[in-house]
Amino acid sequence: MLKPRQIYTLVLWLLLPYVFFHLLWRARKQPEYLSHIPERFGFYKVQTDKPIIWLHTVSVGETRAASTLIKRLQVSYPDHTILLSHTTPTGRDASEQLYGDSVIRVYLPYDYPFAIQRFLQHFKPRIGVLLETEIWFNLIHQSNTLLIPLLLLNARLSEKSARSYKRFTSLTKTGLSQLNLVAAQSTEDAVRLASLGAENVTVMGNLKYDIEPPKPIHETGKHLRNLFGLNRPIFLAASTRAGEEKLLLESLNQIDLPGLLTVIVPRHPQRFEEVASLIAQHGIQFQRRSENLPVSADTKVVLGDSMGEMLAYYVACDITFIGGSLLPLGGQNLIEACAVGTPVLIGPHTYNFSQATMLAIENGAAIRIQNADNLAQTLHQLLLQPEKLAQMGKAGLSFVNANKGATEKALSKINQALYT
Repeated sequence: MLKPRQIYTLVLWLLLPYVFFHLLWRARKQPEYLSHIPERFGFYKVQTDKPIIWLHTVSVGETRAASTLIKRLQVSYPDHTILLSHTTPTGRDASEQLYGDSVIRVYLPYDYPFAIQRFLQHFKPRIGVLLETEIWFNLIHQSNTLLIPLLLLNARLSEKSARSYKRFTSLTKTGLSQLNLVAAQSTEDAVRLASLGAENVTVMGNLKYDIEPPKPIHETGKHLRNLFGLNRPIFLAASTRAGEEKLLLESLNQIDLPGLLTVIVPRHPQRFEEVASLIAQHGIQFQRRSENLPVSADTKVVLGDSMGEMLAYYVACDITFIGGSLLPLGGQNLIEACAVGTPVLIGPHTYNFSQATMLAIENGAAIRIQNADNLAQTLHQLLLQPEKLAQMGKAGLSFVNANKGATEKALSKINQALYT
């Protein structure tokens, strides 16, 4: 009788044709998906003679969240090479923007045993660190077999994801129990992971609180503010997801506020053209950030079609709405906005960042809105209260500073695993 992991692997083999279809499909809007395909099956050209510390940062969010940790690792282990593995082209691009040639970056192979074995034998990492919710059963098994310490740090698991994993109890329990250590973002995350079979579970907090905005970001933010208009009220809709832009554009028509400029930054760059078409269909005068031109007085919307500037957008605006939360998509990270003192509006759907959202609201750094109309009403009221916005901004800075410290705990866990 086949064991659960063998059944899992068999299903992966059955899905192999879909893997190639998926890459081709994604490449329609993001051609980068057709680059470095051999890496996705464990074939690599890059190599180093130095011992390797490997971190898996799936996409943009994880790559940016790990920035302080990566910089500290480079200082603490100067004789090691940092290897970053990614799943998406945007994560890989973010890595290049943040770290340049100071790290090695590759795609993590699909979870086929032969591909995972090639990856681990090629790089021979001294330690592996999975961030947030990356549970790949063949990767965990092969690392365990090769005696490579594998940690799950900054771990989070929503109730929705926990229910999905519970459908495969035996597979999940075996995989999680083979991790050397699990350090969760919150007590709730730790309890959910332990209930699924994770052992040696601790709470470390959230790496995202340890963000250190680079100094050039403030200069870029000032530049953007000058382009947008120093005397105009600026509303930022950050990391918006499909379906949200339409709701926002329709609700913002309700706001009678002279000079209001809305900046929309879609979460995924492959949607830039789709959102541009949507704005045009609404008959709204708009400009693109990529044009790098001063915004004219009759422009109502700016499409934020640039990469690597989200923190600068936060610096440049008066208030922001964090996308992915207006529709049931789980929400995006609001901590970065708070870290630069930007007041936050957040929708009802925030299960991906439930604890951070709750704390931000409790500390007065964020206000939850229930729908697009409620967002428009709240936005209108707040933009007429600069003192209130200033209080929210200060509360955001205090909220972030009060929750720092996860990086130190992560460094301690990594050091302990390396030298045990």
